[in-house]
Amino acid sequence: MDVLSHIAESTTAVAEKTGSAVVAIGRNSRGAGVVVAPGAVVTNAHNLRDRTTQVTFHDGRTEQATVQGVDVDGDLAVLSVDTADIEPLQWAGSGDVKVGTPVFGLARRGGNGLRTTFGTVSATDQTFRGPRGRRVGGAFEHTAPLGRGSSGGPVTDLEGRLLGINTSRLGHGFYLAVPADADLRRRLDELAAGQSRERPRLGVGLAPSSVANRLRRSVGLPERDGLLVQAVVPGESGERAGLQIGDLIVAVGDRDVARVDDLMSALDAQTADSVLTLTVVHGTEERTVAVRFDGSTATEGAA
Repeated sequence: MDVLSHIAESTTAVAEKTGSAVVAIGRNSRGAGVVVAPGAVVTNAHNLRDRTTQVTFHDGRTEQATVQGVDVDGDLAVLSVDTADIEPLQWAGSGDVKVGTPVFGLARRGGNGLRTTFGTVSATDQTFRGPRGRRVGGAFEHTAPLGRGSSGGPVTDLEGRLLGINTSRLGHGFYLAVPADADLRRRLDELAAGQSRERPRLGVGLAPSSVANRLRRSVGLPERDGLLVQAVVPGESGERAGLQIGDLIVAVGDRDVARVDDLMSALDAQTADSVLTLTVVHGTEERTVAVRFDGSTATEGAA
């Protein structure tokens, strides 16, 4: 049997074996999802619009699902919905994703049926940004071509077992997927149990150093690398700590801040009872700000 014939037969076999477990998310099929357990569908958090969403199954049946748990920053959600007698997708063994691994990408576009495409893993240990800008590591890149509305659908191996969840279309024929490893299984179990994951956040809009320095030069202030606060969300930890529009965050603890990712990394290391110390410049005045994430108001003082 030649290679193309083998790929064609494998594509048909995977589509027949796994197609019923692939669903469309939203009234306009804005995303895809996959049945991973009776009554549980996994999709991307960015496919959600509110606490309920329509799920379309392989036989055309539609159901209103409810969000059981969501990790917005990790771009994952578990929906609770009647999956009837659909066989959940089996998981592949951990560590089965390597460069060159043949894969299939699947998605369902509502009434337009199942899309199944073939490709290979082109890179591992990749990163992408979640819906709120946080970097998510550990993804793998593959070449199975998928159109819009495919995020949240499964990546499988040649036997139709789950290797990952498609998350981000890069263009030029590449897609990123979260690997279906032990960490993902643990995270999905937590979400299925209703344990939505919230990472500590400041609740501020930020501009990079290049923008901050341009604005400082325009008003005659000396340049200073840091992140410029352009918006403050009422009631969030940043506002409670006293951050205000025009502040320049120049350090977290004893480490200088030059990029948003520097701040995000520091936030990811915090817990609900942590206190994060920021060095902030407003005009020429420098001060320290202590940020708490437990809902209390922190203090600030001159540096």
